[in-house]
Amino acid sequence: MAPQGPLAGRTLLMSGGSRGIGLAIGVAAGRLGANVALLAKTDTPDPRLPGTVHTAAAEIEAAGGRALAVVGDVRDEADVQRAVEATVARFGGIDFCVNNASALAPLKTEELPVKRFDLMQQIQLRGTFLLTRAALPHLRRSPHSHILSLSPPINLAPHWLGLHPAYTVAKYGMTLLTLGWAAEFAEAGIGANALWPRTLIATAAVKNLLGGDTSMQRARSPEIMADAAVALFQRPPRTCTGQTFIDEDVLRAEGVTDFSRYGGGPDVVLDLYVDP
Repeated sequence: MAPQGPLAGRTLLMSGGSRGIGLAIGVAAGRLGANVALLAKTDTPDPRLPGTVHTAAAEIEAAGGRALAVVGDVRDEADVQRAVEATVARFGGIDFCVNNASALAPLKTEELPVKRFDLMQQIQLRGTFLLTRAALPHLRRSPHSHILSLSPPINLAPHWLGLHPAYTVAKYGMTLLTLGWAAEFAEAGIGANALWPRTLIATAAVKNLLGGDTSMQRARSPEIMADAAVALFQRPPRTCTGQTFIDEDVLRAEGVTDFSRYGGGPDVVLDLYVDP
């Protein structure tokens, strides 16, 4: 039986997605009937990280969607093109391009190895550019196309700028690219927005790099970002574009007032770049 739901017949291509927020978005989109293609590097299990691109695809299909797992590196132009071609061959087109893949190294300048600096710029900036650029011919043909980057609002407060400049420039760069595409492709009717969590999200990156179990207890589940993302996918792309959204604000606009089901308790920790 063909998938049913408000995203039935739509196809989402995402970088990463083996775990965490990306996986949650893929599952939520699949639950609403979408086809979901994932370009991710994790082909075999890693003892330090949960899930692979294959287990993620299985979860999406279990939720009711159709899934395609493509093993590859978003930094590699050939891998990205192969993922786009495989997605179009399998599902017939691309409606949503989700720039999810990121590397996290929130270190001070003198503490950050140049190799890690390069990795963040390559994944966040080059990867976001490559995936979106390769998807564009198909987004142009879609009657309902969105680009969504998981990146923060541009907060120029000195506190944030000085905290870990290299990571900040990589994430802000994703946002600037996305806002640029909103302007560049406005006439084509392609919506382009950034989405960021108000609070920490309980992911492996938070557990390993941003406070461990203590932070995880005060972090919300990835499903809040997923619910916000699929809400944005359903909005008209010609009018829903050029914005940096916060997950909670998106859901409040959808009528959600109780966020307790996403966890984190009464004393959730605000995410990076989000002021009280």
